[in-house]
Amino acid sequence: MRIVLMKAAIYARVSTRDKGQDTENQLRELRTFAERLGYSIYKEYTDQESGGKADRPQFQKLFQDAHQRRFNVVLFWALDRFSREGVTETLNHLQKLASAGVQFKSYTEQYLDSTGIFKEAIIGIIAAIAKQERVRLGERTKAGLAKTLAKGTKLGRPVVDPEIVEQMKRLKAAGISDRAIGKALGIAAASVKKYAS
Repeated sequence: MRIVLMKAAIYARVSTRDKGQDTENQLRELRTFAERLGYSIYKEYTDQESGGKADRPQFQKLFQDAHQRRFNVVLFWALDRFSREGVTETLNHLQKLASAGVQFKSYTEQYLDSTGIFKEAIIGIIAAIAKQERVRLGERTKAGLAKTLAKGTKLGRPVVDPEIVEQMKRLKAAGISDRAIGKALGIAAASVKKYAS
C-alpha cells in the first residue's frame, strides 16, 4: 500500500490595522503544526492587509496553486485570518478549495478540519450557517423597509409634481436651458430634460 505524503500550504495574514504585528507568530506555530501532522510544507502564503476582500495577492496565488493541485491541504491560524468577508463568501472560498481537491485545517479551531471523517459534516454546517446568514439579512432588509413605510416614507423614485412639470415645459418653450431651469426650480438638469422634453 502506497502512503501519500500530504503537502501543505500555509496561509497567514495580519491586517494593516494590526500595528507592529507581522505573520511570523502564526507561521512559527503553523510550521510546528504541519510537522506534528507529518505534512511537508509546499509554500507559505502571507498577506498584510484586511481580510474583508478576496483580492489579496497571496490569497489569490493560494487559489491559483490549489487549482493546479500543488498541495493537498491548507493550514491557517483561524478562520478570521483566512477570510473576514462574511459567512457566505468564506464558505465559497472553502468550497473552491474542496472542488480543487484541497482540504483545509484551522490551527485554533479544531472543528474546522476537512481532512477527517467529518469533512462532509463540516461543509454542511458552514453551508447551514451561511444560509441562516442570508435569511437573517433578508429579514433585516424587510424589517428596515417596513419601518421606513411605517414612518410614512414612500419608497421608490419621488414623483415630480405635475405643476412643476408644466412650469418646466413653459420655461423650456421660452428657450431657457435645462440647467437654468433646474437651478431656478431646485431640480437636477437631467430631470428637467426628462420631464420637459
